[in-house]
Amino acid sequence: MIDKLRNEQMDILVRGILSLQTPDDCYAFLEDLCTVSELKSMEQRFTVARMLLDGMQYSEIVGKTGASTATISRVNRALMYGADGYEKVIRKLKEEQDL
Repeated sequence: MIDKLRNEQMDILVRGILSLQTPDDCYAFLEDLCTVSELKSMEQRFTVARMLLDGMQYSEIVGKTGASTATISRVNRALMYGADGYEKVIRKLKEEQDL
C-alpha cells in the first residue's frame, strides 16, 4: 500500500518528519499538521499495537484504552500483514529503553 502513497509530495513530507530533532519540534509540527482528533486516534492505535505485541487480549485492551474492537482488529491486521512499521518503531524504542 505504501507504494500507492509514495510520490514527490509525500517524500517531502517524510523528509520533513525525519528532519525533526527534538520532541518539542515534533509536537509543534504534529499540532500544525493534524487535528487533535487525528492525533488522539494515532496515539490510540500506537498504544493498541504495543499492547498487542505484548500479548494482551482484545478485551483487556478495550478496557484499558477504550479502543473499539474494530480499531484493535485494524491494528492487528497491520501487525500481521502490514509493512512492519509499528514493530520497527516499538523495537527501536525498547532498545533505547524509551518504552
